[in-house]
Amino acid sequence: MAVLIDYKGVEIHQADQIVLRDVNLHVENGEMIYMLGKVGSGKSSLLKTIYGALPIAAGSAQVLEYDMTRIKRSKLPYLRRRLGIIFQDYKLLTDRSVEENLLFVLRATGWKDKKLMHNHVEEILRQVGMENKAYKKPYELSGGEQQRVVIARALLNSPEIILADEPTGNLDAETGKEIMVSQAGITVLMSTHNLLWPELYPGKKWLFDKGEIKDVD
Repeated sequence: MAVLIDYKGVEIHQADQIVLRDVNLHVENGEMIYMLGKVGSGKSSLLKTIYGALPIAAGSAQVLEYDMTRIKRSKLPYLRRRLGIIFQDYKLLTDRSVEENLLFVLRATGWKDKKLMHNHVEEILRQVGMENKAYKKPYELSGGEQQRVVIARALLNSPEIILADEPTGNLDAETGKEIMVSQAGITVLMSTHNLLWPELYPGKKWLFDKGEIKDVD
């Protein structure tokens, strides 16, 4: 199996405070990993180091063969094109429709053919049950609907890794189940407080506690 994320002896800081220490992670292709722990335990900070929004303070860190201790800002867009990032606070463009939000991402990542782009957006929205809301603006949607759009955005470029920060928090159980199934086969690191998901979709569990990450059986 291909190794997608390899952290050895990593230390992560936020505002000069140590958030996580001695982080040793080895993530292979196709793995499903649940990140468990209290608010403020470092789950979001770890995700930020993986997509390059937070620097590695110490140790060695490889993500999709990029050295995250030395990566240049100019290389970050290339890394992020291979990642699907699901933010807890949506980060949707409020002045554009659902379809326009997704088309914006495709244009920014090099898509040119307008017909292919529209067809692709339509298919991705169908996967998350939002095909009939493509014309809506984000403020016209419920929290759960907005979360579905965010998940659709993350799936647009067939990412090798999905980084998800509480992705199913605003979703009902049935919709959440459908979306989890749509992610099958992709490496997923998910921060969650919903212990139902590890039961329905088994995977590794990491517990974030007192500045450390521990495997949970």
